[in-house]
Amino acid sequence: MKIVVLEGYTLNPGDLSWEQMEDIGELTVYDRTPTEEIAERIGQAEIVFVNKLPITREVLNKCPNIRFLGVLATGYNNVDTVAARERGIVVSNIPTYGTDAVAQFTIALLLELSHHVGAHAEAVKNGQWASSPDWTFWNHPLIELQGKTLGIIGFGRIGQKTAKIAEALGMNILVYSKTKRLELETENCKYSSLKELLQNSHVISLHCPLLPETEGIINKETIGKMREGAMIINTSRGQLIVEEDLKDALNSGKLAGAACDVVSVEPIRGDNPLLAAKNIIITPHIAWAPKESRIRLLNIAVDNLKAFLSGKPVNVVN
Repeated sequence: MKIVVLEGYTLNPGDLSWEQMEDIGELTVYDRTPTEEIAERIGQAEIVFVNKLPITREVLNKCPNIRFLGVLATGYNNVDTVAARERGIVVSNIPTYGTDAVAQFTIALLLELSHHVGAHAEAVKNGQWASSPDWTFWNHPLIELQGKTLGIIGFGRIGQKTAKIAEALGMNILVYSKTKRLELETENCKYSSLKELLQNSHVISLHCPLLPETEGIINKETIGKMREGAMIINTSRGQLIVEEDLKDALNSGKLAGAACDVVSVEPIRGDNPLLAAKNIIITPHIAWAPKESRIRLLNIAVDNLKAFLSGKPVNVVN
């Protein structure tokens, strides 16, 4: 049985082992695959693992031996799941590996927006403290989170974990989600309408999947409903934000800050509007990437494959 991993480097840049997959079949791992070489590299393989590459109907037509398509991520909008289902191909994703890592990173961005630790540390290294006439200085606003309101859009595992940590910081939580599990509400964490969340949140954090109804959910209109000086965090999908509108809101002062670990096109392009925005932190899609998280991802990917081979596939998305 031939197994092909098309984009191995981001998951395993050399600090993990592919041994578990090698024990199952004849494994070929490509660090990176150009889009035009996807079908060629899949070849006669029955098992294919992919991360962000587009697995289209055309690709599937050229690779008739595929039986199982493993997505090495939670999101799978890069795969034509309808075409895969028509061909009897099982598509499985990895739904739970990064909950703790992404929630932790979300809070890290929240704290950085509140304290600008990196900028102040750099200022000290540049001699600004040594030359200060006072025993202390700060060159960005400092924010205490106790009593502030965090609005969370999307309340799956990551949203829930983020809310729990934010509650420990003394924040109140407003949640907007298409489904409501009232047992998850606490004294300081309540479901709300989107309008109420936008109007009352000091910080808004995005944790919803990319769907037609959520694409561009942060736009000129919804930003206009936010309180003056609100901040936005996005560790979910870049397309949830109309980036030109966010840039304008940051540059006008309507919003006090933003932190994005994801953008609409990745890697980020030089003409991305957010690169011209004030008071924004942009990180290169790393919330998911601690070694502990990647080990879980690889283990679940192997478990997905074993379950498929045993006739009882799990985490099936098609």
